Amino acid sequence: YRGSVAAPTAGLHFTEQVFEKIREKGVDTAYVTLHVGLGTFRPMDTENIEEHVMHSEVYYMPKETADALNLAKQEGRRIFAIGTTSVRTMETVWNRFSRFEECSGETSIFIYPGYQWHTIDGMLTNFHLPKSTLIMMICSLAGKDLVFRAYQEAVRERYRFFSFGDCMLLTND
Repeated sequence: YRGSVAAPTAGLHFTEQVFEKIREKGVDTAYVTLHVGLGTFRPMDTENIEEHVMHSEVYYMPKETADALNLAKQEGRRIFAIGTTSVRTMETVWNRFSRFEECSGETSIFIYPGYQWHTIDGMLTNFHLPKSTLIMMICSLAGKDLVFRAYQEAVRERYRFFSFGDCMLLTND
């Protein structure tokens, strides 16, 4: 691999000052890496969602992150991911080990409605393209009706869409 083809744009909503403020409130932060591939931006082209072939991307979860996430789970604290790349990494690692572990590898995980979530309670993400695997993922987390209502409001209120646009916070409750 040669690295990511795109920035992890949901993370661009966070400045060092924002991180300082959330840490002051007792929120822990941890990092993972997923090298975004061009397939992330490819629209789904199958009628049956289960026939879609997902692209593969390289990921890495450091030991410090794995330890922090396992402790948060053990203590019953909520875990929020920043961006779909973080989510794909976390779910891949969990599906591989049934816990978080320091590791790296390739993932072609495809998260769509009906997926059994293991790692997060919520996610901050940008507004994604229709017919994309990313919109399938967020519908899986928050439900299609809520996501579509959020998109309707975003259009009505003239939110900025896609990579450098506005973001939304979704939860699975």
